[in-house]
Amino acid sequence: MLIPKKVKYRKSFKGRRRQEGVASRKTRIAFGTFGLKAMEHGWVSSRQIEAARRVMTRYIRKGGKVWIRVFPDKPVTKKGAEVPMGSGKGTVDHYVVIVKPGMVMFEMDGVDDKSAHEAMKFAGHKLSVKTRYIAKQ
Repeated sequence: MLIPKKVKYRKSFKGRRRQEGVASRKTRIAFGTFGLKAMEHGWVSSRQIEAARRVMTRYIRKGGKVWIRVFPDKPVTKKGAEVPMGSGKGTVDHYVVIVKPGMVMFEMDGVDDKSAHEAMKFAGHKLSVKTRYIAKQ
């Protein structure tokens, strides 16, 4: 799973404007030939990223290469079960990445179009946002 080695602040705010705007960076395919692009806002956890990566690498077997273009660097806190109100913020539970529409999350190269499309489709099922398969022109 992907987690930061070191962070400046252990806990972060949720942020007020969570469902606004479109991606301004990471909107084009940079490394591979095929990509998986997000179509909606959301938080994608490090577990979901790892599950999608495993599905893609298993589907394409030994051929091809996969790039992960997102990194979960936002800590999400959670309080324990049956803890009374108050007594501060909970401990860090997991890390997420904020995904906006138009952001390329994964890239792939070294495989044919059909197998890349299938692998990306299966990877999209593992993520909490709607995705679309794209190819470099």
